[in-house]
Amino acid sequence: MKPRPALFWILAAIGAITVASGLLQLATPSTVLRFVGAEATPTTMHFFGIVGMFMGLFGGLLLHALFSPAHHPAMVFWASLQKFGASVAVGVGVLHHIFSGLALLVAGFDFLSGVLTLWYWFRIRSTA
Repeated sequence: MKPRPALFWILAAIGAITVASGLLQLATPSTVLRFVGAEATPTTMHFFGIVGMFMGLFGGLLLHALFSPAHHPAMVFWASLQKFGASVAVGVGVLHHIFSGLALLVAGFDFLSGVLTLWYWFRIRSTA
């Protein structure tokens, strides 16, 4: 069996972190909202929990694509778009003073994750 490249394992870690943080956000949205400096109301907690559910799903999608026997470029591509979308959404939230500047760390992580995932997509799309 051919050893997997470092990028594969970095993306596997990103996928696992995305699943874990999504589940945390789903289970305890008020905790995560307070961490990023946002108001925790019933409405914001409800919608933040929904976002957490989708984060968990897309992290799972990335892990599924990575650990499947065949390459799944479409799944990897959509996982990269989720990361870029999350980065933009969090950045806009900081710009509109919904989140504190600390949330830019989350936006930066998501942007870098999107870049790495898109890079992996470029590498596997022709081999599928």
